[in-house]
Amino acid sequence: MKRKSLVLVVLVTLLLSSCATLFGKKTHPLAISSSPKGAEVYVNGFKRGVTPIELKLKADRDYTIEFRKDGFENVTRVVNSKVSGGWIVLDILGGLIPIVIDAATGDWNKLDQDSVNAALEKSNK
Repeated sequence: MKRKSLVLVVLVTLLLSSCATLFGKKTHPLAISSSPKGAEVYVNGFKRGVTPIELKLKADRDYTIEFRKDGFENVTRVVNSKVSGGWIVLDILGGLIPIVIDAATGDWNKLDQDSVNAALEKSNK
């Protein structure tokens, strides 16, 4: 009886889960650098550190990265979230439920780049 229960639990878990939800990363590293080094890094308006820095960001969101350094012009870069094609293929093979779960949770997303760099130019002020 215990074996049948275990098999049922495993089967229900697999049917109600999806590939990206089970195996995908929840955060992704983003390497952020600038030339010259030492620029303050703001992510969506919040200071997150000074270059060079590596941040772990959720992949189901878009980010605006701003570089600020005294004596230099501010530079803004955008990092977008995108759907990873590999998870979609696996979900399609798994049926409708995995597709719905991964789409709803955003677990099949990834960032559109692994690193961001800014070349800061001296300010004329």
